[in-house]
Amino acid sequence: MMNDEQRQRYARHILLSDLGEAGQEKIAASHALVIGAGGLGSPASLYLASGGFGKITLVDDDYVDLTNLQRQILHTTDRIGMNKAQSGKIALAQINPTVEIIAVTERVDETSLSGLVRTADVVLDCTDNFKTRLAINRACMTLGKPLVSGAVVGFDGQISVYDPRRQDSPCYACLFPEDQHFEDIKAAQVGVFAPLVGIIGTMQAAEALKLAAGIGQSLAGSLWLLDALTMEWTKIRIYRNPDCPVCSKRASG
Repeated sequence: MMNDEQRQRYARHILLSDLGEAGQEKIAASHALVIGAGGLGSPASLYLASGGFGKITLVDDDYVDLTNLQRQILHTTDRIGMNKAQSGKIALAQINPTVEIIAVTERVDETSLSGLVRTADVVLDCTDNFKTRLAINRACMTLGKPLVSGAVVGFDGQISVYDPRRQDSPCYACLFPEDQHFEDIKAAQVGVFAPLVGIIGTMQAAEALKLAAGIGQSLAGSLWLLDALTMEWTKIRIYRNPDCPVCSKRASG
């Protein structure tokens, strides 16, 4: 049961008829795994913490650099040189000290990734390379955990949800097969529009909160693309590939 302090903190959530106190309690009982504490992970984790997730595991082995501060709002100038997961833990504790926050500061391999995903209720992929995204997708599909995936480069952003608990939901590998080569484009190569990571990362948090509370309709089965130069959204319907080797190995919901 929620105490008086929690009811006050989450009062504006509780007022929402679709969410209410029951939904907020489900969020409080949930564990979010956020992989990447950079441009996307910053707004995503801040809203997960302020929104009341009971436990957040933040994973990043990189260190805060001056060039990050244009868009990675978890971090501050005085934390340049600090590990991003540790820096993020400080920021999240400041916005909501009631949340349990675990900082994972080492690079995860397939084994450790599987262990992290296994303990989570929802996973947010806030990384910036295909190899890691495919590995996260594989772990989520195998272990039956919903995955909220976002990506941003330049002025282009995208977001979708891959939910193995739904038999009709595709996975990330249905869209980007593991046996094909996709070139990673880094922010250091072409740049990234700062508010765009805020838009996509915040949407990732919204999807994770909805999934935890069991409300609304997720983005599973659709890919949303945003052109920030025109602020035009494109919605693409995506389908599960019946021959996808990753989907065939996933756990049932």
